[in-house]
Amino acid sequence: MSVRESLVQAMHLPPDSDTIKWLHEGGLAVANVDTMSQAIHDVYCGATADHNHPSVKDRAQAHQMLEALHTAASADAPA
Repeated sequence: MSVRESLVQAMHLPPDSDTIKWLHEGGLAVANVDTMSQAIHDVYCGATADHNHPSVKDRAQAHQMLEALHTAASADAPA
């Protein structure tokens, strides 16, 4: 199941909902380790990379990035 499909299901949205589009237009992104590691690979390795898929290092960085985002989001949440 894709991240988008998971979000639609978790939010109990109809499949054709504009909510995901609205979130993206608002500057929000939904990611998991797989999509974050691919994004890190795309940004830091770029189109000229000699490999197409994220490395173990990209995946580790994705995990660290998601943990940092969770911490930051939790810190700003009202009690």
